[in-house]
Amino acid sequence: MHANRQTTEHKTFGKPDEIRAFPHGKAEILKIGGGEVGRLVFEPGWRWSTDVKPIAKTKSCEAPHFQYHVSGRLVIRMDDGTEIIAGPGDITSLPSGHDAWYSVTSRPWLSTGSAQAATRRAAEPEGPGSLPRPRALRGSRRVAPAPPTNPYPLTPSA
Repeated sequence: MHANRQTTEHKTFGKPDEIRAFPHGKAEILKIGGGEVGRLVFEPGWRWSTDVKPIAKTKSCEAPHFQYHVSGRLVIRMDDGTEIIAGPGDITSLPSGHDAWYSVTSRPWLSTGSAQAATRRAAEPEGPGSLPRPRALRGSRRVAPAPPTNPYPLTPSA
């Protein structure tokens, strides 16, 4: 008999298990299948070394990331100087030791992936093509979840 048998589960980012708010962004966390999956949303001006470093109290981001990039552009600089720019449709696997910042485009930067990486802290942008801005809960840094929407629907190519 299997002690760690997988069960059928279904969750939605419309009702995340946890929301971690930080300056210029948020991380929505779902706990599922014995692990965590996160959705990160960053506003223009978000930078790990400016917005999260004071919370994490580390030289650079120590969380490894495995991410699918949905929208926007994210510049990632590893501690060894290697730099990449990730955009829509890209997948990145990042070890510990990096900084990252949102490169302003017309849409918010949005990523999903292993929440190992999303466990640091994340308000959403406003404007054309953006998600609704969440309401802060009284006396808390947590953010009320936005209604479930998909501002970037997949459409077949013409």
